[in-house]
Amino acid sequence: MGIIEDKGAAMPPSYGSDQEKAAADVAAPPPRPSLSGSSGLTTRDETHRKLKGRHIQLIGIGGTIGTALFVRISFSPLGVKEVQIGQGLLNGGPGSLLIAFSFWCTFVLAVTMCMAEMVTYLPISSPFIRFAGRFVDEAFGFAAGWNFFVFEAALVPFEIVACNLILHFWTDVIPTAAVIVIVAVLYLLINVLAVKWYGETEFWAAIGKVILAVGLIFFTFVVMLGGNPLGDRFGFRYWNTPGSFAELYYTGSLGRWLGFLQCLIQASFTIAGPDYVSMAAGETENPRHVLPRAYNAVFYRLTTFFILGALCVGILVPHNSDELEGALSDGQPGAAASPYVIAMRRLNIGVLPHIVNALILTAAFSAGNSYVYCASRSLYGLALEGKAPRILAVCTRSGVPIYCVLVTLGIGLLSFLQLSSSSAVVLSWFVSLVTASQLMNFAVVCATYLFFHRALKAQGIDRRTLPYRAWLMPYAAWYGLAGTFVMTFVNGYTVFLPLDKMWNIPDFLFSYTMVMLFPVLYIGWKLMHRTRIYKAKEVDLHKDLDVVEEYERNFIPVPPKYVLLPMHQKTSGN
Repeated sequence: MGIIEDKGAAMPPSYGSDQEKAAADVAAPPPRPSLSGSSGLTTRDETHRKLKGRHIQLIGIGGTIGTALFVRISFSPLGVKEVQIGQGLLNGGPGSLLIAFSFWCTFVLAVTMCMAEMVTYLPISSPFIRFAGRFVDEAFGFAAGWNFFVFEAALVPFEIVACNLILHFWTDVIPTAAVIVIVAVLYLLINVLAVKWYGETEFWAAIGKVILAVGLIFFTFVVMLGGNPLGDRFGFRYWNTPGSFAELYYTGSLGRWLGFLQCLIQASFTIAGPDYVSMAAGETENPRHVLPRAYNAVFYRLTTFFILGALCVGILVPHNSDELEGALSDGQPGAAASPYVIAMRRLNIGVLPHIVNALILTAAFSAGNSYVYCASRSLYGLALEGKAPRILAVCTRSGVPIYCVLVTLGIGLLSFLQLSSSSAVVLSWFVSLVTASQLMNFAVVCATYLFFHRALKAQGIDRRTLPYRAWLMPYAAWYGLAGTFVMTFVNGYTVFLPLDKMWNIPDFLFSYTMVMLFPVLYIGWKLMHRTRIYKAKEVDLHKDLDVVEEYERNFIPVPPKYVLLPMHQKTSGN
C-alpha cells in the first residue's frame, strides 16, 4: 500500500467551491426555520455543522471521562462530598464498588438509548432540552433547560480550580490567580472560535484520557501478577483481606448494605451520560450517520472504563487503606489522592505518578472545556425557544453563540473565590447545590422519551423507520426513569440516619435544593404562560424535520486529504 496526497486533481466537479457553497447553503442561517417559543419571540438557529465523525466519537468518550475516575477533585474547605472512585472503595469495599458501578451502568444504558432515538431522529441544537418543551410541556422544557445549564455552568469553576490543585502535585510556586486566568483565557479562545476548533481540542484531549484509562488498567494487570519492583504477586489479595465488602455506619448486613448504597451514589455522580454527544447534535456533520455510532461507543467504551476502573481500584488498594484515607482527608493535591498513585508508591514505582498527574491535568482541562460548551449550548437552546433573553441567540459568523459563551465563562470566574479561604466557602456551596441536577437531567430525558414514544404510536409513525431504534422500549425508559428518580432522593439519605450529628441543614440543602427548585421553575412558568401537557396527537414531531432531511439530501462528504492506493496504482514518477 502507498500513501499519496490528494491535491484535488481527480476531484469531481461537485467538490471545491461548489461544494463549499452547497454546504454553506445548508448550514447558513437563511434556510433554517423560525423557532418560536412560548414567549412569542422568533429566532433562527445560526450554528454551523462543522463537527466531524471523529470529533463526535472522541467528544462522547472523552467528555464523560472526568477527573473523578482518577483522583479526588473536591476542593471544599468544608469537606463537602468527595467525588472520587477511591472514596467509594473506602465506604463499601471492592465488591460493593464493582457491583454498584456495574449496576448503575444499566441505567446509563437506558438513558443513552432514550437520547439516541430522539436525537438521531431530530438532531438540532440543544436537543433533549428543547424536546422536553416540545414533546411534554413548555414549562417542563423551561425547568429542564435551566436545571441543566446551572449544573454545567457550576462545574466550570470547579474544574478550573481542579486544574490548579493538580498542578500543586509538583509545585506551589505558580500563583493560583495566574492559573485561573490562563485556563479561563484558553477556554474563551477555544469556544469563541469556530466549533471545529472545540472539536479538535476535545479530540486530542480525549485521546490522552483514553490512553490514561487504558494505561492504568494495563498497569493493574501487570503489577498484580508480580510485575513490580517488589516482585509482589498480590493478585486479589485485598478481596480476601480485609475483605470484599466494607461496613458503613453500622455493623453487620445493614452496614454492608449502606456501604453498597454509598458506592451506588458514588457511581451515579461519577459515570456521566451521553449529554455531550447530544449537545453537539446541531453542529454535527451528517448527524444521522455519525450519531448512532457515537451513542453506541459512549456506552460500551465508557462502561468498560468505569467497570474495569472500579475493579482495578479494588485490586490495588485495600478498603481500609490508611494511605488512601489520609490522602482524601488531608486533601492532598492532584494524583497524590489517586488509588493508582498510592499503589505505585507502595510498590516503589517512581516516575509513573508524574505521568499520571500530567494526563489527569489534561483530563481536568478537557472536562472544564466540555462544561463550557454544554452550558453555552444549553443556554443557546433556551434562547431559541424563548425561555432565555433573545440576545443570547446571537451567533458570530462562524456559528458560535458568543453571548452564551461569555455568560458561561463569567460564571467560571467564580473560581477566583478560591483565592480566599473564606470566600471559597461560597464557591463550594455553589457547586454542592447542583449535585442532584445530573440525576434530574437523566430522569427528564427518560420522561421526555416516554412522551415521544407515545406520540410516535398515536401519530402512526413506525419506529422501524427511525435512524436509530432503541432496544426494549418503552420498558427501558421506564427502568431508567425509576432508577434516576429514586437516586435523586436517595442522594442525601445520610442526613436522615438516626445517628449523632448526621442531621444538619447545610447537607440537607446541598442534597435537595435543586430537587425543590425544579418544581418551582415548572409551576412558575406554567402559571405565567398557561402551558399544558400535550396530548399524544398534539405533539409536533415534524418541526425542523424538513431542514434535517434537506441537509441530508444535499450533504456531500469531503474526501480525505490523504488516500490509500494499492502499490500497483502508483506511477514511477511519484
